[in-house]
Amino acid sequence: MTTPVRICFFGDSLVNGTGDDDGLGWVGRLVSRERRGGRDVTAYNLGVRRDTSADIAARWREEARRRLPRDCDARLLFSFGANDCIEEAGCARVPLEETLAHAQEILREAATLAPVLMVGPFLPDVARIDRLCPQLQRLCAEQRIPYIETHGFAAHCGVLLSEAAAGDGAHPNSGGYAALADFIGAAPQWRAWLDGALTSAKDAPADR
Repeated sequence: MTTPVRICFFGDSLVNGTGDDDGLGWVGRLVSRERRGGRDVTAYNLGVRRDTSADIAARWREEARRRLPRDCDARLLFSFGANDCIEEAGCARVPLEETLAHAQEILREAATLAPVLMVGPFLPDVARIDRLCPQLQRLCAEQRIPYIETHGFAAHCGVLLSEAAAGDGAHPNSGGYAALADFIGAAPQWRAWLDGALTSAKDAPADR
């Protein structure tokens, strides 16, 4: 029997699974797969629609504290940045430099509390994502936080793109989220992080 693990998934509507008629998103599908495989996982989906990195920086500590007792085997997953890149009034909702500052603050503190994993943001047809993702990946490498890049995959995933186009232009339906869950679940960073091989930021191998 495996040790029970509690995971907080922090992010935006793409973490929440908005647009999925099955109500699972990629988070629910990953957790379901782990539980069917015999892993005792308790998941807290803390994805909030329209949340930016600034919103997550303001709320994640208290939300994690309420869900992760000191004696539990905890994990913290973050995925944000898509809403930062959305254009409003001719400019990004959050400038790139501020997004990176928020990410640095969040990841540095989170890594002192539990093993951290970052899943990179994706959003169809938003050029600013192309500039943000390499910067986030570089930041995670500097802090030795494992990072799973999803933007390239999403940009070439037919079912995800077609479902997003048929919906609101940003969020896929069940097929797109299922494909994303398969991609993230197959990443070696996911397995090592969940299995506890990445016990601290200091010891965690970076994804380069």
